[in-house]
Amino acid sequence: MSRVYNFSAGPAVLPEEVLKEAQAEMLDYRGTGMSVMEMSHRSKAFDEIISQAEEDLRDLMQIPDNYKVLFMQGGASLQFAMIPMNFMKHKKADYIVTGQWAKKAYQEAQKYGTANKIATSEDKTFSYIPDCSDLPVSEDADYVYICENNTIYGTKFKELPNTKGKDLIADVSSCFLSEPVDVSKYAMIYGGVQKNIGPAGMVIGIIREDLISEDVMPGTPTMMQYKTYADNDSMYNTPNCYCIYMCGKVFQWIKRMGGLEAMKMHNEKKAAVLYDFLDQSKMFSGTVVKEDRSLMNVPFVTGDKELDAKFVAESKAAGFENLKGHRTVGGMRASIYNAMPMEGVEKLVEFMKKFEEENL
Repeated sequence: MSRVYNFSAGPAVLPEEVLKEAQAEMLDYRGTGMSVMEMSHRSKAFDEIISQAEEDLRDLMQIPDNYKVLFMQGGASLQFAMIPMNFMKHKKADYIVTGQWAKKAYQEAQKYGTANKIATSEDKTFSYIPDCSDLPVSEDADYVYICENNTIYGTKFKELPNTKGKDLIADVSSCFLSEPVDVSKYAMIYGGVQKNIGPAGMVIGIIREDLISEDVMPGTPTMMQYKTYADNDSMYNTPNCYCIYMCGKVFQWIKRMGGLEAMKMHNEKKAAVLYDFLDQSKMFSGTVVKEDRSLMNVPFVTGDKELDAKFVAESKAAGFENLKGHRTVGGMRASIYNAMPMEGVEKLVEFMKKFEEENL
């Protein structure tokens, strides 16, 4: 069968040429006579894979030398606990809650100290980003936390919050490598890779070195201390070898595509095709205020639950997968990550126009 257009929010679409490369190397990785799935993480072949992956990521993001790149398991959700366990030195942190994942991180942090919700967009179902230019940042806060792109609700911070000198920690799971970032503006930037970079099962953390120390909360498990990963080049235990290998291939694919500037232009063009249609449609409408729209996740509705359900069913039959919206928003959501080709978005809009004509 032919490949579908996969609009899943994660695990999500991967570049076809990356999948083909991995397919070609599945049984014999570069003359080793084995798959990367089978090889020792202590082998020379794998050491080259992880070293090259880190080098390419540093190159793509222009990561400063005083930041560590850590490949960790447990996904972004484990970071909700690891961050306060490692960084809540004064038992206080400020959280900006703009969606379900920031809310979960905020709730988890409450187990380890005082987590202050200093701004939120909960009043309008997280359909906008609150003004973060002059927030009540706590004087003794250890950090300010955001989820930069909200996968479920389709919002994105276009400007980073004014943290008034406090360290900024950002979950960038669903916008990772979608556009250039200035890493030096963050104390820590991290994300699960299963949305824009690789298969599920890993999170990449980029952390300023001065934050990584043995001074963590009493009882913090060895595998939940950033120092464990930093001191052992992410190989204190067996890492997610195959995921690192696949991420490395995606980093190289992004380089071939022209890097993060080119990727941003590609993503802006794709998003414009869909948003432009939503803005003039008589049936469909976006759920996010225009100035805060994500380039990666586009939620939309018809305003009629039965019609939404009909659209999801018919779109699936037409080869468009995973367009059903999250239960908290309803309707539909198209996740159009880096690897979604322009053709996929154009075909989706064609289908939406046809559906509108037939059902108005």
